[in-house]
Amino acid sequence: MSTLRDLAEEHTHLRPADIDHLHRIAGDWQLLSDLSFADLLLWVPVDTEGTFLCVAQVRPTTAPTAYQDDQVGRIVGGPEVAHLGVAYSQGRIWREGDPVWYGDVPARHEAIPVRLRTAEGEAGEVIAVVGRDTNLSTARTPSQLELNYLTTADDLAQMIADGTFPPPRHPGETTSAPRVGDGLVRLDAGGKVTYASPNAQSAYRRLGYASHLVGEDLAALHRRLAGDPLDGTEASNGILAALRGEAPPRREIDARGATMLTRALPLMPAGVPIGALVLVRDITEVRRRDRALITKDATIREIHHRVKNNLQTVAALLRLQARRVAMPEARVALEESVRRVASIALVHETLSMSSDEAVEFDGIVDRVASAATEVAATEVSVGMRRRGSFGVLPAEIATSLVMVLNELLLNAVEHGFPPADETEEETPVASASGMVPVAAPKVDPSLRPEVVVSAHRFRKMLHVSVTDNGRGLPPDFDAERGSRLGLQIVRALITGELRGTIELRAGANGGTEAMLVVPLARTTTHDGRSQT
Repeated sequence: MSTLRDLAEEHTHLRPADIDHLHRIAGDWQLLSDLSFADLLLWVPVDTEGTFLCVAQVRPTTAPTAYQDDQVGRIVGGPEVAHLGVAYSQGRIWREGDPVWYGDVPARHEAIPVRLRTAEGEAGEVIAVVGRDTNLSTARTPSQLELNYLTTADDLAQMIADGTFPPPRHPGETTSAPRVGDGLVRLDAGGKVTYASPNAQSAYRRLGYASHLVGEDLAALHRRLAGDPLDGTEASNGILAALRGEAPPRREIDARGATMLTRALPLMPAGVPIGALVLVRDITEVRRRDRALITKDATIREIHHRVKNNLQTVAALLRLQARRVAMPEARVALEESVRRVASIALVHETLSMSSDEAVEFDGIVDRVASAATEVAATEVSVGMRRRGSFGVLPAEIATSLVMVLNELLLNAVEHGFPPADETEEETPVASASGMVPVAAPKVDPSLRPEVVVSAHRFRKMLHVSVTDNGRGLPPDFDAERGSRLGLQIVRALITGELRGTIELRAGANGGTEAMLVVPLARTTTHDGRSQT
């Protein structure tokens, strides 16, 4: 289905500013549809012969629709849209005519011209027509609610024809709440309540106001009800601004443990301020859940912070133990454990600063790579480079993947680039994966030692490679039978925790390449376990 902008640009000569105004109407006209108990269709002329194109449609939530089928994209001409032609050419709201039938549904037609005011604030030319079509198949008993809804709808319809509705939208605001059914209050020009719907009355009762709203000065009432004087003043000023013809931002009022969201709209048909429309919604439970989520997020971040601190303490203890150990092999093993614990602590440090259980992984990889070049036991200066982006990863993937990359990077640096004076016979080697001590050729002295980490996503899979230009794998290297702890950790994490695959192979231009493929999408089994 084409969008409003696509249809308007393809079939009409409307200016970008005109199309933007039509977008604002379509973004805020659910209010008018609900008040009118009618479908609204936005029609734009496509030629000078009285042909119109429907570019948007909204159905009421307060009444049955007049159209079972979507009308967007429909081009109509002739007698069927004569009422649209009158509204467009004469610039007035059309309400004459007998009911028409759409299949078995009788409907009443109305047509409202759409104007965009000029930069000088004057009413501009008609750029489109809003068709207001009411389903007449269900007889409605006139009530105070219905009469107030329809009266307010007529005022807003006239404001569309004047070019003063909808009002400008404030940054960050949406048009989803409050709605007509949440609660409606109508004010006269002096700010006194002339009508309050039952839902509106209930919302104010939650704030502690038990009397009837009709006759109350709403601005003064907001000042009295608000638990915070500043909130009360802002809510009161919003009502007064709407009475002056302005469109204030939405306000919240907190009182007696309840929260109510208010939206005030000026009513000024034909440019004359006659009062204001105030929509209200009880959002007490929404704010309670928000506060619970904030508390939960803070708790989770604090847990990650403490886990990070505990891991750093463990690393410090292992580091102290390594300094006291006389055996070189034991010292090396303890130092490797320090680096592994520290890499996990990096993930928890990042999670402690995040509001969800996901991390921006690129920064973690860069820090692990930098640490690998600093702590690796080699005399050669090795450059580290990252190509592509890992993006945001869930915590359960990030924790295992950072350990895998830590092992691969450390082994690439330590075993792929031996000291320059080593000979082929003297040095057992493994490369980017690390692994079995066997003889390997010397490094080409003309190449700058470098390790490159590459990452890209494809079809919900993360593809990662760790490539070095070092000595490469020996001919008889077998990753499956490698006995080094680093390689065992890598294999266990990739195939177990990450449900992925790993391949170790000779690089295209020498050196070694470790290829990882990790699924990003996870499902949960019937027993609660996560799987790919």
